[in-house]
Amino acid sequence: MSGLEYLSEWPRVRSAFAPDPAIEARVAGILGQMTLEEKLGQMIQPELAELTVEDAREYKIGSALNGAGIWPDGDRRADVKRWVETVDAYWEAVEDAYRDRPFRVPFMWATDAVHGHNNVHGATIFPHNIGLGAARDPGLVRRIGEATAREIAATGMDWTFAPTVTTPRDRRWGRHYEGYSEDPEVVRAYAGAMVTGLQGGTTGLAGDTRVISTIKHWIADGATADGVDRGVARCPEDLLRNIHAHGFLSGIEAGAQAVMASFSGWENPANYDHSPGGATPYNHKVHGSRYLLTDVLKNAVGFDGIVISDWDAHAEVAGCDIGDAGYAINAGMDVLMVAGRDAWRSVWRTARDQVVAGIIPMSRIDDAVTRVLRVKMRAGLWDKPRPRDRSLAGDASVLGHAGHRALSREAVRKSLVLLKNDGGVLPLSPGARVLVAGGAADDISKQAGGWTISWQGHDVDLSDLPGATTLAMAVREVTGEERCRVDPYLEDADPRDYDVAVVAIGEDSYAEMRGTIKPWGTVEYAALKRSYARDLSTLRRLREAGVPVVTVMFTGRPLYVTEEINLSDAFVVAWLPGTEGGGVTDVLFAGPDGAARHDFQGRLTFGWPRGRRSMSVNRIPPHIPGYRVPPEEQAPEGEHAPLFPYGHGLSLRDTAPVGHLPPDPVRPEPPAPPVTGPLEVFGARAGGAYVMRTGGHNTWSREDLSLEGPTSTLIVRSRPVDHPGGGPALSLDFQGHIAFVYAEHAGGRPADLRGHSEAGGSLAFDVRVAEPPELPMYLCCHDDFPGQPGVDVAPLLRGLPRGEWRTVTVPLAELERAGTRLRHVDVPFMLYTEGRARLDVAEVRWPAG
Repeated sequence: MSGLEYLSEWPRVRSAFAPDPAIEARVAGILGQMTLEEKLGQMIQPELAELTVEDAREYKIGSALNGAGIWPDGDRRADVKRWVETVDAYWEAVEDAYRDRPFRVPFMWATDAVHGHNNVHGATIFPHNIGLGAARDPGLVRRIGEATAREIAATGMDWTFAPTVTTPRDRRWGRHYEGYSEDPEVVRAYAGAMVTGLQGGTTGLAGDTRVISTIKHWIADGATADGVDRGVARCPEDLLRNIHAHGFLSGIEAGAQAVMASFSGWENPANYDHSPGGATPYNHKVHGSRYLLTDVLKNAVGFDGIVISDWDAHAEVAGCDIGDAGYAINAGMDVLMVAGRDAWRSVWRTARDQVVAGIIPMSRIDDAVTRVLRVKMRAGLWDKPRPRDRSLAGDASVLGHAGHRALSREAVRKSLVLLKNDGGVLPLSPGARVLVAGGAADDISKQAGGWTISWQGHDVDLSDLPGATTLAMAVREVTGEERCRVDPYLEDADPRDYDVAVVAIGEDSYAEMRGTIKPWGTVEYAALKRSYARDLSTLRRLREAGVPVVTVMFTGRPLYVTEEINLSDAFVVAWLPGTEGGGVTDVLFAGPDGAARHDFQGRLTFGWPRGRRSMSVNRIPPHIPGYRVPPEEQAPEGEHAPLFPYGHGLSLRDTAPVGHLPPDPVRPEPPAPPVTGPLEVFGARAGGAYVMRTGGHNTWSREDLSLEGPTSTLIVRSRPVDHPGGGPALSLDFQGHIAFVYAEHAGGRPADLRGHSEAGGSLAFDVRVAEPPELPMYLCCHDDFPGQPGVDVAPLLRGLPRGEWRTVTVPLAELERAGTRLRHVDVPFMLYTEGRARLDVAEVRWPAG
């Protein structure tokens, strides 16, 4: 790592891809022959589940993508040939669409390959970025990019939305693990290396074993207040440049051909409304920021590639909606990633109408399409054969190649950070009798994290990841079956029968908002979920038994684990290492001769929290003169001074004991406020305090459910229906994808509802079942399932008579026993399922006991 230069203004960046007059002439020649409709086809990027081959032909679609958890024919285990066949069919359709034109524009396919080709069965899964950052090895990252590109190419795809070059500043953010470091020093070094690995430089990109790289998410998504996903950053522009831009500048310099904008906003006077006087004032969202997208990124920095939106993110810009992206296009958006079929067709039609009306200048359309064509030419798409005829296409041996898995295992080894090794308990003898415990001991989803096969990654098991090795499996490989016992919660084993306990603890898998800790939460591991508290209880029992304890933590962020560290003789942070559990045991265990096989070399790229409320203890950036901690962050001093600072990490040669670490005192909760009556959520007496919404796999923007007419999304379709009581009711048709239907406070304000439980209250709703849930359906009163659990009401709903209104009542005490916390509730009702169901819902309330 090298020191960073302070940027007093936005620098002009010289890309590895110098302007090529021949390419520019070819682009201009094609652009001059294209109709408006053909140009708009290049600007729309639908999703596989919402795009037919016929659509691609009719609209001459320029690119498409597969979102996390969307596979050919819905088959999560689709093999490499199925992927190639799918991509090839769309490519051929677009070729066919141009057959009667004097030119052609090749189609390209994009995917979210963020830690390997992670959405494809059999692919190599690499550690998430937070672990790679700890390795402090840009060359390793470049090699991972090369391997990932080969696996993407094997499926016939052209483009990946990676790397993420965010600089996370708040541990509560659910995308924290997607960042390499809280400091731009590491981010800058890694961004260019990963781009080079994926694209292969100026000569490699035109070949068929490399792919187009996207750096994301422009800009400051890691700086939002309270770590809120898609929230608002308020940092001054000086910090925008000097903390949050370095990864982008490095990636552009290396030749990145795409930049994805951030869902978040930047609240600053410089972020002006480019079309004032509209019905709704501009709301500072980056997707609508002409200043950040055009004035800074395109004009000042000089980026000449594609600026692409995030999933349906244009809909969050004031002045836009799901079917109208005009304001975002005028801000500088070149390609709109729009999931739903109705939505992307509406965006296409609306943009056409706005160009005709003069609302969107044709010059803006031409700029966007010029950029798309330029990138396609640099990627050699006019010269590459159809996807199925490319050199790696359909080659199953490329996915999960032994060399790629060895590289992933190397990355795991190098990313491990040793925080404690008192008494020199590590490395362990391969002949030791080892008890493997902890909730993460044999759980591949905890080990791999989000964006693994599915969006959240929480539903993944070993059958989804062929060849994967959990930590427990890896320990068995070292010790032999007879000397290893796996008992996560000490239900059968006697710890005194073993020489050492290896305890794996860690967060459940999550992605994006589902992993974000609410502003009123803390970063105390054992307080986040009851299952995490059970890990702490396991460590206490092992300490009482007197067995040496080595704790390995799988996590997407530094968390408060002071007691867990104190209960351990050695403590190792493994981050989210992926599928190669052997990379952990490579360092935990000595070789047959008793000597260490590998030493710990990982170093923290995030400070480790001293207290439960140390949310954003960050390194003071040494390259920024006179740096002042912004109001959204905590000065790294006093109670927020890091327990272990940025750059910390022990090796096996370090013999000084860590000893007992002082715990952060527990602060008692205030008493619950008294209950004055029932809580009316949705119904005749609700009064509009709560809004019914849906969210899930393909509606990350969380759409409101209309009481005036139908609402149609990929995951849920709803319409208003009559209820005998005369109040509003909704018919809900769950389509078989991850789906939430919930009531949320209109102002997003949480309430302390513990008093309802203390008074013996319940959560009740009227329901009329048309088709009962085919899979579990969870009743919850929060908005972060599976962050907090719910109660499965599917068996109850299956037992109700079809077509008749009935009342379902669940005691709040039952929800609390499942792990629900009622101190801060902004969503007092939610139904969650991943399967199909049809039912009507009305009169949601919390009646008194």
